[in-house]
Amino acid sequence: MEALLRLYRHHYGRIPARTEKITGSGSNRAYYRFFNDDGQCVIACHGTSVRENRAFITLACHFAAQGIPVPAIIATDESGECYLQENVGERSLFDALKSGRENGGKYDDREKELITKSMRLLPHIQVEGARGLDFSVCYPVESFDRMGILFDLNYFKYCFLKTSDADFDEYRLEYDFQNFADDLMHVAPVTGTLPTFLYRDFQARNIMLDNEGHLSLIDFQGGRRGPLQYDVVSFLWQASSHFPDSLRKECIETYLDELSTICPTDKEAFRHSMPLFVLFRLLQVLGAYGFRGRYERKQHFLDSIPPALDNLRQVLPHCPYSYLHDTCLQLFI
Repeated sequence: MEALLRLYRHHYGRIPARTEKITGSGSNRAYYRFFNDDGQCVIACHGTSVRENRAFITLACHFAAQGIPVPAIIATDESGECYLQENVGERSLFDALKSGRENGGKYDDREKELITKSMRLLPHIQVEGARGLDFSVCYPVESFDRMGILFDLNYFKYCFLKTSDADFDEYRLEYDFQNFADDLMHVAPVTGTLPTFLYRDFQARNIMLDNEGHLSLIDFQGGRRGPLQYDVVSFLWQASSHFPDSLRKECIETYLDELSTICPTDKEAFRHSMPLFVLFRLLQVLGAYGFRGRYERKQHFLDSIPPALDNLRQVLPHCPYSYLHDTCLQLFI
């Protein structure tokens, strides 16, 4: 906190009139709102990973230059651990969708409009945001790759399967993991040779609304070069959202229509590969929920496990990997 206060004082010539800690969820970084005498505020962040901070700052500046709605970077300190960014809203899309979410996925017209706006915004950061981007700045890696896929699958194995008392043969499961990784790496690109940015954590909590209802994107520092399908799945299969299949299908078509206005798009290739990415993302988030919930005892993640398992139950019949399929079945006994 002291380093952030020094940065604020150095930039504005005074200390904030009031400070407010922002409750985090999965991140270990600390965020605060610093208010001036007029009640206006900026977001102050302290993160011990200089590389992660540099990724966010560099990406934010690049995206802003491309016309993508992201927070402006106001000031950084010499250590690279502290920075100030624009406050783009105090209400997240997650908060705005509370009524429909708690009503079992029965979203009203206003909520559906926000969901649709989010799906139309996504391809712009993925495609326009990737133009001229130096992917080497991305953290922790610059591209979606086989090693990362296997890391996420083993995250699921160690942090969720093994904490669920499932009985399985690790060698047979690893064989399916290897095939799964191969299949994901060989998915046909939907934009040809055009580079695309994988947001990686595109979800309702990372979309902010200002007082006029405009959307802005945050927490994209884990992004990298990668396939577009992953982000669409991340949003539409978010465990607590309870999106009905009909709404998911509408959103996918909305997304593809918007994407096709930006670049040539192979819509059929996109649709064909979606089930693989749905399965992969669900396993990855269950690994995260296992670690953050069962190990770190964070209630939000514990609460997210049942709806995430419901999502997995729905897609498991289409799992093409027999041993992974049989192993996951044990989670529902």
